[in-house]
Amino acid sequence: MQPTNPNLPRVIDDCHELLKWLIPVLDKFPRARRFTLGERLESGLLAVLEECIDAAYSKHKQPQLQAANRRLSSVRHLWRLAYELRVIPQNRYFYGSERLVDIGTQIGAWQKSQAAG
Repeated sequence: MQPTNPNLPRVIDDCHELLKWLIPVLDKFPRARRFTLGERLESGLLAVLEECIDAAYSKHKQPQLQAANRRLSSVRHLWRLAYELRVIPQNRYFYGSERLVDIGTQIGAWQKSQAAG
C-alpha cells in the first residue's frame, strides 16, 4: 500500500486501512448490534483517524494525540465486547486487535517524540 501523503505519519494510513477492513465486518453484525455496537466502533475509529489528521497539521499536537489515544482505548473495549458477545469470530478479533495495538503504539511513539522535541 502506498501512503496517500508521504508527509503524514504512517498511523493515518494504518487507521484508514483498518477502517476499510472494519466497515464490511461491521455490516455483517446482527441487526440488534449493528446500530449500537457497530456504529460506536465505526464512529470511534473515525474519530481516532480525524484526531490524528488534526495532529498532523497542528503546531501543538499533544491535545489531539491524547484525544486519539483516549478514543482508541474505548474502541479497543468495544472491540473486545463484540468478541465476547460472539458478534465477531476469533480470527477477525485477533486481526483487528493486532491492528488496534499497532495504531496505539504509533500514537504513543508520536506523543513521546512530541514531548521530547
